[in-house]
Amino acid sequence: MKVKGLAAHKAGGPLEPFEFERRALGANDVGFQITYAGICHSDIHQVREEWGPALFPMVPGHEIVGVVSEIGSSVTKFKVGDRIGVGVFIDSCRKCAPCKSGLQQYCDEGMTGTYNGYERDGKTIAFGGYSNGFVIDQDYAVTIPSNLDMAGVAPLLCAGITLYSPIKHFKVGPGMKVAVMGLGGLGHMGVKFAAAMGAEVTVLSHSEGKRSDALRMGAKDFVVIKDKEELKALRRRFDLVLNTISVLVDLNAYLGILKIDGTMVIIGLPDSPYAVNAGALLDGRKSLTGSMIGGMPELQEMLDFAGKHNIVSEIELVKADYVDKAYERTVASDVKYRFVIDASSF
Repeated sequence: MKVKGLAAHKAGGPLEPFEFERRALGANDVGFQITYAGICHSDIHQVREEWGPALFPMVPGHEIVGVVSEIGSSVTKFKVGDRIGVGVFIDSCRKCAPCKSGLQQYCDEGMTGTYNGYERDGKTIAFGGYSNGFVIDQDYAVTIPSNLDMAGVAPLLCAGITLYSPIKHFKVGPGMKVAVMGLGGLGHMGVKFAAAMGAEVTVLSHSEGKRSDALRMGAKDFVVIKDKEELKALRRRFDLVLNTISVLVDLNAYLGILKIDGTMVIIGLPDSPYAVNAGALLDGRKSLTGSMIGGMPELQEMLDFAGKHNIVSEIELVKADYVDKAYERTVASDVKYRFVIDASSF
């Protein structure tokens, strides 16, 4: 499959038009025409080589949706014309305990990322979704509900599952009080999913300007956090705190808002380690944990749930020639709430 897309050719370089070939369709593979590709902040980190050495040329993108155009001889999961999605990884070892239990994101050998890495053969560079065509093993793709807007679905393949997984794991439901730290690309999905599961959701933000959005998305309360005094007023209020912030904050102060036996989940990824005082955990038998995307079964479950509750990401649709500007705006937190690329513009 010959495709057109965007690639960075060096660390921090601009994204430029790039033509390349996808692998030939295997018996278990599905070929599809990409319709939309989401822009994730992790794309920016990797293009700018902020997470360690990267592979170039790099075609970013791991929030990919499209329409099936061809199928391999052994494919049973999809047919031509189906709506299909691909997320943060495209393969895994398939034989370790995590893989066998549907937790492919925690593969003992390491999941195969959708881009900026090698495929399982160790030789072929994996190119991501900033392009107009893709080839994927059917076992690592999901079906998109017919009632959901495809552009709004794209960010669900990363931002959506990143929040759905811990919300489901910690059994969020009616009677629970959940706090979401930050109302960005990740946080707004946390509000929507937790509210749809019946929880009482509070958004903790530095920006008063997002109050109306948070309440419209399902939050019951919105608290502007300027200093620790606002947090003291929330002492022992929440069963679960979802920390979607990607910059360092004083976790010790935020741990104080957890109930006894409450849990804070780290979801955002700062570029420096957190400092946590043992006393902040001991005072209430509190837990501090982390969560990373979800496995293939949960990814499909999340989309089915989104279809049932009409949940999509709130996006700004852009064309390929705007992606560098979209990167700048994303870093400046100048987007409500995710950028999505129209793949017809590649």
